[in-house]
Amino acid sequence: MEAKSSQNEYEQVRQDLQQLREDLSKLTKAVADGQKSNISSLRDEIRRESREAFDQVRQHGDEAFNRARDASTKAVHDVEHKIEERPLLSVVLMFLAGLLVGRLLDR
Repeated sequence: MEAKSSQNEYEQVRQDLQQLREDLSKLTKAVADGQKSNISSLRDEIRRESREAFDQVRQHGDEAFNRARDASTKAVHDVEHKIEERPLLSVVLMFLAGLLVGRLLDR
């Protein structure tokens, strides 16, 4: 009887080990599937955040470009206005600037 009891215990342990293997296999598969899902959601989140950051950078760049364009337009207008106010002085200054550049380039 004791041999039969040992045999039953051995079979029970063997069945338990087999069940444990199956459970570990299922757990491993579930964890792997969960990780794939997490990776996919993280990838989507990174894409979304990078698009938002790119849009913000583009918006700031456009604003800076518009400010620079407005400032340069104003500067050109101011220079044109000064030239219109004193045309002779402007011609003399440009002549002197040309002489200076010519002297520097001759060296």
